[in-house]
Parts: sequence; C-alpha cells; structure tokens
Amino acid sequence: MQGTANAAAVPLSGRIRLLRHSELPQFRDHLLRLDATSRRDRFNGPTSDAFVSSYAERCFRDGTIVIGYVDEGRVVGAAELHERREDPEPTGEIAFSVERHLQRRGLGGLLFARLVESARAFGYERLIVTTHPQNEPMKRLARGFNARLRFEEGETVGLIELEPAPPLPARPVAGNLPVRTAAM
Repeated sequence: MQGTANAAAVPLSGRIRLLRHSELPQFRDHLLRLDATSRRDRFNGPTSDAFVSSYAERCFRDGTIVIGYVDEGRVVGAAELHERREDPEPTGEIAFSVERHLQRRGLGGLLFARLVESARAFGYERLIVTTHPQNEPMKRLARGFNARLRFEEGETVGLIELEPAPPLPARPVAGNLPVRTAAM
C-alpha cells in the first residue's frame, strides 16, 4: 500500500493530446500492457492479444477519435470516441483505459473531460459509456459527468447529454478590423 501512496504523490508529467495515425503502435502497445483486471474493465470481459491488436487497428481505420496520455513517448492512458452512426442524434460511444500504475490519480477524469470537450466540438449531442456492473471506478467517473446509469442486458450503460458547444465569435467584416500602428 505504501507504494501506491508514494506513486500518487508524484505529479503527472505527461500530456493529454489527440493521437496521430502514426501512433497506432503506441496505442496498441498501451492496450496490450493493461493488466488482466484493467483489460477486463476496458473491454467488458476477457480478451486475447490478437483481439486487442485488431481492435486498436480498427480504431484508427474507422475514424475513432483517440486521445492519449503520453509520457516520455509512451501512451499510458487513452480515451476513445466512437461514432454511433446508427443513432438518429449525433451520438458517440466512449471508452477509457489507464495503466495500473497510474490509476486512482485523477487521470481518468482528465481524459474524460478532454473527451467531452472534443465530442462537443465535433457536434455530438449524446455520449454513451458501457461497462460491467462491478466496474465501480468507471461508474463513479461517469456519474461525475452527469451520466444517467441504467442496467441493460447484463451491463451498466450511462447516457450523457451534452450541452452544445458555444457558437464561434462573429467574424470581423472588412472595414471593422482594428488598425495597428507602429510605435514611433
């Protein structure tokens, strides 16, 4: 337990950012490094390495938005936004993964906030998160973002209604641009 307390005291030093297609190998390696419990929580059940590798490739092939927590060139946490084309309203399904040594340090909440911000910017109106009923950290995290949770077909499903992104500021028209004068 002492190791966990010491790890929590060390500040997070990485960056949260959109992953590029060229970073597929780092994303895949992150998912493969998840311990058995974290992998089960992420995929709602046990998965093989082959499934995880194929899944990572599919994410980058089908236009999934993948936001990663990158530390020293390694992806060690990720948030995904998958478009649900079958829904009438612009809806995304979201998923998260954080490697064991960084769990319970607030990183999931930071990834969640960045993903919600990105979803709003892309015009999504609703987000869905699905997890198994025993994944209390994910359910707690989802509730923190006002998810309405329900039990459905053996899974916990959360629905988050998003406020629309604020409108862009009006664009200045010709003749109304501020004039800069050089200092004399």
